[in-house]
Amino acid sequence: MPLNKRIRKKPVGKMSNQKEYPKLTMEQAIDLVIAGKSAEGLRERTLRDYRNDWKYFVTWLEKNYEIETVDELSPQIFRDYISYLKYDALKYDGHKFIKTEQGIGLSDTTINIRLRVYRAMFNYLEREDLIEVNPISSVRLLKQDIDLTNCFTDEEVKEVLRQPNQRDYVGFRDYVAMILLLDSGIRANELLSLRKGDVDFQTRFITLGGEKNKNRKPRIVPISAHTVKLMLQLINENKKHFSTDRIFLSSYGEPLGQNHFNKRLKYYAEKADIKDKKVTAHVYRHTWAKNMTLNGCDSFTLQKMGGWADIRTMRRYIQMDTDDLRKSHDTFSPVMKMVNKKS
Repeated sequence: MPLNKRIRKKPVGKMSNQKEYPKLTMEQAIDLVIAGKSAEGLRERTLRDYRNDWKYFVTWLEKNYEIETVDELSPQIFRDYISYLKYDALKYDGHKFIKTEQGIGLSDTTINIRLRVYRAMFNYLEREDLIEVNPISSVRLLKQDIDLTNCFTDEEVKEVLRQPNQRDYVGFRDYVAMILLLDSGIRANELLSLRKGDVDFQTRFITLGGEKNKNRKPRIVPISAHTVKLMLQLINENKKHFSTDRIFLSSYGEPLGQNHFNKRLKYYAEKADIKDKKVTAHVYRHTWAKNMTLNGCDSFTLQKMGGWADIRTMRRYIQMDTDDLRKSHDTFSPVMKMVNKKS
């Protein structure tokens, strides 16, 4: 039987040898965390997310509680915040570009992302002996159902690839990007940061340095001859107009942003009449992982190509729908093999 983790309690009375902990304001807490996490090597984008997610919490806190320092926070306060996010928070509230009414209640995924940020923050403060009690250690993440519809079907892939106008630069660029996503499973930021020198066109491997990867581990990713041909055509087209060695550019020769790229993918999905799916570059990654598995790729090789540090994360990408399960069962069932075996 596992032992319960001991949590330090606040003393009833002050003792002469009791350690004094600083009274950190909300702003001091985030500043200390950012400084520490920056020294640990977290990416600037991650640090920016820490600040934004903490700002969301503090804004809500100021409207609902009279609390000035982090030692006054409790698990119940965080549970109240979770309830607010799930049932009362306005979607995209305060968003720079989205101004229209988007509904009430954030998704479980969004809530869990914020909770993970707060947990990482207070774990750091506790580890650095800046707080006595971790107020979020007993607060659990929301349980989430596994989404079995986050992949394209074969028919949807064919239809969405028909949408870009390949006679136009932007359309051809998007088509090449979509093919590369489906062929390699690389992430959007990895694709958009690709330069000509990252691709070995003879051996057909893309080299992704640690600075480009989510887990900071370098990896090589194989691609097909068809994808290589398309990428060379795009590079040659870029040379006619731009001097940069980046592969995926805007029509003005500037680096292509991830938000803009995802909007392009959503646009093509809408043209292909693909509904009930939140189409981003990640759907292409899911589709790649699922089809690699269905076509016989082993888990170790898939994990290495996809760059997942934990095989449990990878498994969430390769959930199969009922049709896939039926086909696999009919192919590999021992009963079917024995019944159909000729006597």
